[in-house]
Amino acid sequence: MNRQDLVAKICEDCTLTKKQANAALLSVLDGISGALSKGDKISLVGFGTFKVTERKARTGVNPSTGKKIKIPARKVPVFKPGKKLKEIV
Repeated sequence: MNRQDLVAKICEDCTLTKKQANAALLSVLDGISGALSKGDKISLVGFGTFKVTERKARTGVNPSTGKKIKIPARKVPVFKPGKKLKEIV
């Protein structure tokens, strides 16, 4: 399923136009992205939790050259599915 399929599903379920459904989807995605950029945790009961975690700096290996490289620490978004979503899948 891609973005257009999701917008079509929203249109079908909520009797919205494609423009309205796309705006609603963008609003949700922007809200999640904005909250994660601030370091907030988003919990959607039954669906799952989005949060930001810190990855430590580490040493990796370039697969083409075999040379060791230093990978810097960084923040990454993480999604943990909820119980209901796990049961459905």
